[in-house]
Amino acid sequence: MSVLEVRNVSKSFGNLAAVRDISLAVEAKELRAIIGPNGAGKTTLFNLIGGSFAPSAGSIWFDGRDITHVPAHKRTTLGMARTFQITEIFPELSVFENVRIATEVAAGFRLHPWIGRAAMADIRHRVEATLDLTGLSAKAHRLVGELAHGDQRAAEIAMALALRPHLLLLDEPTAGMGDQETYEITQLIRRLHAEHDYTIILIEHDMRVVFHLAQRITVLDQGRLLAEGKPQEIAGNEAVQAAYLGKAA
Repeated sequence: MSVLEVRNVSKSFGNLAAVRDISLAVEAKELRAIIGPNGAGKTTLFNLIGGSFAPSAGSIWFDGRDITHVPAHKRTTLGMARTFQITEIFPELSVFENVRIATEVAAGFRLHPWIGRAAMADIRHRVEATLDLTGLSAKAHRLVGELAHGDQRAAEIAMALALRPHLLLLDEPTAGMGDQETYEITQLIRRLHAEHDYTIILIEHDMRVVFHLAQRITVLDQGRLLAEGKPQEIAGNEAVQAAYLGKAA
C-alpha cells in the first residue's frame, strides 16, 4: 500500500487552473522529487497534500485513509510534516527551544501550562536526539536568527522531524544556498532517507540535488503531470527537455 496517493486532483482559483487532474503514488521509504518550471503547480500540489487547502476535485489518501478534507494540523498528528520555501522558525529563540516547541506539540503538550518532571526529561532527550540527527548539537544554544541560512534550514527540518512524521515534505530545501550549504543539506536529506527510512517528497529547482537524491521524479508543467520515472528516464525524456531542462533531445 502506498503511503501517499493523489487521485485525479485538480485545484482552481477562479478561472486559473493551478493543478489539473494529477495522480501520483509514493511508496514507503521512497525519496520522490517534484520538479517543473515556475508556475507548473508544484507548490499548489504541496499545499493540497499538506492540507493548506482542499482540492476542487479528486482525493488525497494517506496511509490508506482519505484525508482530502482533513485540516493541516490534523495531518501532522497522522504523521505528515512539512517545511516551506521561506524558512519557518522562531528567530529570537535558540535552536534547542525551536525544536523543543515542536517536540512538545508532538507529545500533546501544546496548550499545557505545566509539564511534569518525567515528561520534561523525555522531551529533552528527544530534542537532543533530533539535534544530533540533524548535526545541530553544537549550535543548540545559538539563536536561530543568528545562524547561517543553511543552518536555519537544518533547524526547520529538525522542527519537522520533532513532530515524529513518517512522511516528510520539503519545499525547496536548498533555495538561496551556496554550494557548501547545498551540499550539507543534501547530505542531511540523504542520511534521513538512507539511514532512518523516512519517506520524503521534495520540491527542488537545483537539478544537481534532484538527480543525486531522488529515486523517482515527477515533472509538472502548466498544472499537469508531464512525466514520471527514474532519474535516468527523466533525463532522457524529450518532453521534459523541451519544457523544463531547456535543451533539445
